[in-house]
Amino acid sequence: MQYIDSKSIEAIGYDAESQELHVRFLKSGKTYVYYGVEQWVFDEFMGADSKGTYLNMNIKGAFNYGEV
Repeated sequence: MQYIDSKSIEAIGYDAESQELHVRFLKSGKTYVYYGVEQWVFDEFMGADSKGTYLNMNIKGAFNYGEV
């Protein structure tokens, strides 16, 4: 997990082999894993000016997920 500067997200992790994206939220402290996330999506996510906006617009609802 890599700590980031965000108003809503504390840390992000990615495993390219399994295509799993892990996102830990600041307020709740909960971590969610999103499945089947391709490398380019992760790269765009990490490069986004607003990680929270990118997550809401491009990842939530597009990938299956579960709470860790």
